[in-house]
Amino acid sequence: MGLLAAFAGLLWIVGTLLIPETYAPVLLRQRASKLSKMTGKVYITRMDADRGKVSIGNAFKTSLSRPWILLLKEPIVFLLSIYMAIIYGTLYMLFGAFPIVYEIGRGWSQGISGLAFLGIMVGMLIAVVYNFWDNGRYLRVAEKHDGFAPPEARLPPTLIGSIALPIGLFWFAWTNYPSIHWLASIAAGVPFGFGMVLVFLSVMSYLIDAYTIFAASVLAANSVLRSLFGAAFPLFTTYMYNNLGIHWASSIPAFLALACVPFPFFFYKYGHAIRDRCKYAGESAAFMRKLQESNEPEPTIDGEEEAFDRTEEPPPHDISSDSEDGADEELHQTRRTQSLASTRTGGSIHRVHSEYEGNPYDIDRVNTQNSDFSFVNRKK
Repeated sequence: MGLLAAFAGLLWIVGTLLIPETYAPVLLRQRASKLSKMTGKVYITRMDADRGKVSIGNAFKTSLSRPWILLLKEPIVFLLSIYMAIIYGTLYMLFGAFPIVYEIGRGWSQGISGLAFLGIMVGMLIAVVYNFWDNGRYLRVAEKHDGFAPPEARLPPTLIGSIALPIGLFWFAWTNYPSIHWLASIAAGVPFGFGMVLVFLSVMSYLIDAYTIFAASVLAANSVLRSLFGAAFPLFTTYMYNNLGIHWASSIPAFLALACVPFPFFFYKYGHAIRDRCKYAGESAAFMRKLQESNEPEPTIDGEEEAFDRTEEPPPHDISSDSEDGADEELHQTRRTQSLASTRTGGSIHRVHSEYEGNPYDIDRVNTQNSDFSFVNRKK
């Protein structure tokens, strides 16, 4: 545990120092603050202007309550979180079951019995390779939908993984007799590890795509429920194996996994209709539709697209004057041509004051110009 804590702490430090900010509202606030310092005027993002100032208390209250609201009121979040929690709890149950099966049942030493987890590891590695291949399928679906694939396009790996999970668990449950060769029960870990990784990765991606603007709260709810199951399952593992025996005790999580098989198939077919009926999923879908519409190019007046490199200096007619009318006209012109230029350059378009050369902002690390946010100019 100490080694894991040290490793996690190291990753946290490296991530904090080296990974750039990518959250669009934060980037826009940074840009607004820099514009305010450079021009002497006050800029805020449109999101902040529409929403108003949020107190720390309200933000804290929302952060604590929203995950539970999503978990209890959104059927997609609830059912898929339960599914992932059962799988996660089963994995932790196996940490206690393998010593019973291999140390007590077969007389293996503690070190040798730990090698039984190699079957699960092999299945997980196969799943990682499969996901690389499946990513090509997802990219093709995204191309057919103009870069915005429906969230349900994330679920096909889950369909396969949901079937592999009960197969592996039933296989393990009824091949762990001491009279049967040990390789048979260890090999059962391959479909279990394979299915576990497929379900985890694709369900996580599905939840993120289905609840874009609420993804952090959805993942928080999922993580809490999953951790509770992971903590609870090992507590009754020993008693369950002593009372039911190694075969029926190992079959309990297999039956649970079998009962959850319809979930991904159901959401794959009816997920779109369900999301339209859910409050938070519907808001997220509306946000994505608006974002998709903002990315569609608009024709210019003269029929030609206007584009500038994000580091080049704009032509004289785009330079703003010191008056407020000039600044407002400049912002209007920028917003009009912004989406057009991004389709050709992939970068952001900036109109700068004549006393600044090139791109003085130097903070456009992600493409946020077509988001639902813009700048609002306020007088000091």
